[in-house]
Amino acid sequence: MISFEMTDEQREMRDVARKFTRNQIIPAASELDEKAEMPVNIINNAFKFGLWNLNLPEKYSGMGLDHLTEAILLEEIAYGCLGVCGAWAGNSLGLTPILLAGTEEQKDRWLYQFGKEPIFAAFCITEANAGSDVSAVRTQAKRVGDEYILNGVKHFITHGGIAQMHTVFARTGEPNSGTKGLSAFLVSKDAPGLSMGKLENKMGDRASHISEVIFEDVHVPVRDRLGNEGQGFKISMQTLDRTRMCIGAAAVGVARRAYEEALEYSKQRIQFGKPLFKQQAIAFMLADMATEIEAARGLVWHAAWRMDSGDADPKLGAMAKLYAADAAMKITVDALQIFGGYGYMKEYPMEKLMRDAKILQIYEGTQQIQRIVISSRITN
Repeated sequence: MISFEMTDEQREMRDVARKFTRNQIIPAASELDEKAEMPVNIINNAFKFGLWNLNLPEKYSGMGLDHLTEAILLEEIAYGCLGVCGAWAGNSLGLTPILLAGTEEQKDRWLYQFGKEPIFAAFCITEANAGSDVSAVRTQAKRVGDEYILNGVKHFITHGGIAQMHTVFARTGEPNSGTKGLSAFLVSKDAPGLSMGKLENKMGDRASHISEVIFEDVHVPVRDRLGNEGQGFKISMQTLDRTRMCIGAAAVGVARRAYEEALEYSKQRIQFGKPLFKQQAIAFMLADMATEIEAARGLVWHAAWRMDSGDADPKLGAMAKLYAADAAMKITVDALQIFGGYGYMKEYPMEKLMRDAKILQIYEGTQQIQRIVISSRITN
């Protein structure tokens, strides 16, 4: 029997995350956005509360959550601030390749540190000319004896340069080898030659750390390659097939926050002699928001449920990300419209929610890429 009811444990964890968000994230979100600061204190407190390392196995002192429970918690955290949620989602993204393709020896050697303190992981694939087109990656990994020497620059990397573990996708094949020439490597932030480049100044999502990562003759032992040479593209795609659901969950959180803020405001604001929510034009906007949020959450939960059932469907993950991100963008714009001029002012949360929502349509594959993923599977 299919059920949309959370288990008692999931409901309890959601309530803990919801309380944490209201007490610690929401009060700090505006200042973090204004200053473009990483939420270090919030992350430290999350670690103490046991709300960090969502997908890190319990063997390494992580939460070891199933995908559905992870989606439930990410929705709550993103409700408070998408930029803050980026630290959680960024770690899940950075850890997923080693969870999928790492040997037990690699996992034991790299993952134990994540359970000891709140540190970061990074997923390093994007470059100046290699965003949607992964085949255009130019970072080189030249094998010399029992190690590889990495050279190149990665762009727009969450936790770039500050992550204890960088999962790096580099070319081991010829320059024109396309996706077949990519391999994946685990690189410590302390590796000589690894440095942080430009810290990005973003429109929204400003509490997340996004930067360049520079590799200059970085030596990586062969034992720190994930899988075999040439398997990097496969590992990266398998990773994104699983983590796009996380972006969908975060989008639901942003959309829900905008909707609830607009709904509350519409009850208080009197126009033409009655509250806004009793004006049909506004009531219909709110009805559409509520419907789109439920539909988006349903897709996210379906994608997560399929992964937890051992039958991950890349199409569903792409659908969840596509629909939820588009819904979040539309809902934040419409919610700001309900606030009118006040929504445009920084003293209200609406303009931040709208700025944050846009990145949901871009990172971990643009909406156009999601449509490619979906169409390639429905036409085969």
